[in-house]
Amino acid sequence: MAIADRTARTDWVGSLARGAGRITPDSGAYEPLEVTWASRTEQPGGKTSPEELLAAAHSSCFAMALNLVLGEQHIPAEKTSVGATVTLDEVDGKPTITRSRITVRASVPGADEARFRAAVDQAAALCPVSRLFAGAQISVDATLEQS
Repeated sequence: MAIADRTARTDWVGSLARGAGRITPDSGAYEPLEVTWASRTEQPGGKTSPEELLAAAHSSCFAMALNLVLGEQHIPAEKTSVGATVTLDEVDGKPTITRSRITVRASVPGADEARFRAAVDQAAALCPVSRLFAGAQISVDATLEQS
């Protein structure tokens, strides 16, 4: 049995190069988002891309996993900031998502560098989106900030 199913729909009009799509979440959590090939491969121009949405998914998933691990270790973070950059590259002549670079900045009272790094590594292994990207190169740059 699934823990959760979430759905979004994209309605596209026109060709890939000149057309446009509209991404609508079933949850209603955000307004429909415009997407185009140009917003994916050139300048966003106020529109989104699958890679940006994947980056949002990866950063939020990683933040949840890290805060879970820190809480289980009884060193809850005062603050965490997790960014993700998802890269679309050409591989064998085909557009391919090749990597996700995670950047973590966290203030964790009671954590030394070794304990923080161990928690980050556990979060990386725990995050379901990281596991989805298992075939991609995932790197994590984590900094423990002083409170």
